[in-house]
Amino acid sequence: MGRRSRRRLGAWLAAVLSLVATLAVTGPAPARADVVNPRQQWLRDSQAGLFLHWGMRTSPGYTSCSAWEKAVTDGGWKADYWVAEAKKLHASYLVLASFHSRLGYARAWPSAVPGSCSTKRDFLGELIEAANAEGLKVMLYMTDDPQWHAEGGHEWLDSAAYSAYKGHDVDLTTRDGFGEYSYDNFVEVMRKYPKLSGFWIDNDNDYWIDHGLYEKIRADRPGWLLSNNNEDTPIMDTVSNEQKTGMTPAYDYPQAIWTPQPRLTEACFKLPSSGAWWYSGTDSAVDHGLTLGRLISNSGSSVKSLMAETAQVNGRFPSKQEAFNNYAKSYLDKIWGSLGGTEGGGYSYGGLRPGAWNDGAHGVTTVSKADPDRHFVHVLTRPSGSTLTVRDNGYKVTGVTDFRTGKKLNFRQSDGTITISGITGWDPYDTVLAVRTDGRQGVVPASSVTASASVSASGHPASSVLDGDPETYWDNATTLPASVTFDLRSAKSLRYLAVNQREWSVSYARSDTEQSARIRDYQVQVSGDGRDWGSPVAGGTLPSARGVAFIDIPATTKRYVRLTVNSTWAAATDTKHYRKLLLDEVRIGTAYPSSGS
Repeated sequence: MGRRSRRRLGAWLAAVLSLVATLAVTGPAPARADVVNPRQQWLRDSQAGLFLHWGMRTSPGYTSCSAWEKAVTDGGWKADYWVAEAKKLHASYLVLASFHSRLGYARAWPSAVPGSCSTKRDFLGELIEAANAEGLKVMLYMTDDPQWHAEGGHEWLDSAAYSAYKGHDVDLTTRDGFGEYSYDNFVEVMRKYPKLSGFWIDNDNDYWIDHGLYEKIRADRPGWLLSNNNEDTPIMDTVSNEQKTGMTPAYDYPQAIWTPQPRLTEACFKLPSSGAWWYSGTDSAVDHGLTLGRLISNSGSSVKSLMAETAQVNGRFPSKQEAFNNYAKSYLDKIWGSLGGTEGGGYSYGGLRPGAWNDGAHGVTTVSKADPDRHFVHVLTRPSGSTLTVRDNGYKVTGVTDFRTGKKLNFRQSDGTITISGITGWDPYDTVLAVRTDGRQGVVPASSVTASASVSASGHPASSVLDGDPETYWDNATTLPASVTFDLRSAKSLRYLAVNQREWSVSYARSDTEQSARIRDYQVQVSGDGRDWGSPVAGGTLPSARGVAFIDIPATTKRYVRLTVNSTWAAATDTKHYRKLLLDEVRIGTAYPSSGS
């Protein structure tokens, strides 16, 4: 993967968080920055992709493009193999990274643009055809970065040949010169491969921006996706979060992701537990629990898993990766009904609460896109006993079964929680429980509530927390304490608040300058007339955790409810998130779902 380069579009992140419709850049007319667009649907319907770094410096390395191509062909490379391995992982797309800076800038396709290695055999075209035949998509990795032009003591870029081709002097080892060269490659690929599904772009280049590259892609291939690595560029459809570590549990990758839904998000990570993104000559191990846990926890947050495997020169994977793929197929086949066709539970799409449960248990939940009353609880870390307790998020539960076996499980529902007992067949990686519900009970309809705030940033009023739209939110304008007041229009029973905060920051203290912008200390007051509030009826500290948070209120009957946030988790060293609070939705519960078993 490339470094995070200097970027003129760094300031655009704020625009993404505001979900603007268009960009404000100079030069060519800006392309539309759609957070949601029909061209994205195939990726929204996916759970995973396969990332392939494969080029001249894949071990054993070559400095002759023709020698590398001969070794690949003589080694029996077949596109069908990669497609078959992707399907074992239940991946819906492949990203080919051959034009990668540290892999010799090798283009695995015939090119009329001189400047770096280009094969005579059309490996890219063969991969696209093989993938499309199996219903999979292919995206092409493109780099902006010439800094590795002499990697390994060999000059990989031919400035003289490209200069002769262009009719003027171009130094490919400079960012501007390489920007011009790579721009021509974008255009050539668009013309040659109409069945490609888009570009996966490793950072930005000023030349691209100044010459309207993205606008041209949108005009010439409006159905193609654009994905960007590490930083969020609004014109892109997708942002990838690269190889995040340090979370507890280690598999809970979404803790390190800062991109709010409904923005399309990838979690990009290596399957080998150690080593490079590309094949380095070693047969590195794959941690089954970590990898499966990442895939499942990402699905539980509607995040796509872009899993990197290290292809050898002949295109095959080392034996330990092949063995994992075979295991993953057998394992995922049995539980795919709880992952495919679902969204992450406890966020914008409804569902039971994910995260830390009772007695050390941890996991995620998913909810069927086709049936909002069909839920799944994925227990990735089992509790110390045989009982699991999960917050019901207002859903009335009618039945719980072991998803693998169909065995009915005993459960009890009361006070906002489901307690499932008698679980003995814990899976080492993911115990899947299917939960059937009969809709939500005891939640005040948003149409019967109005909201106001003590302070709001322009364009982000308190009413946004009631509209059910994940593209809108309330912003506290970097002011604390800050409060949101709800008018229920008549006195109603009150039992809890369900708060969905915007998932625009990490949920743990990653560093001094990247911390959680979530509610820390809070209090809740109630009133009959909106003037006399009295002492708080609830208060305390919410954990810095993703997903819906619940604030229980001692049973009372009032017309008005006020949530006051006194502090958030981000420290003053994180100037981007300090004192900043964004709330997506708040639901008011008048009663817990009726007791059942």
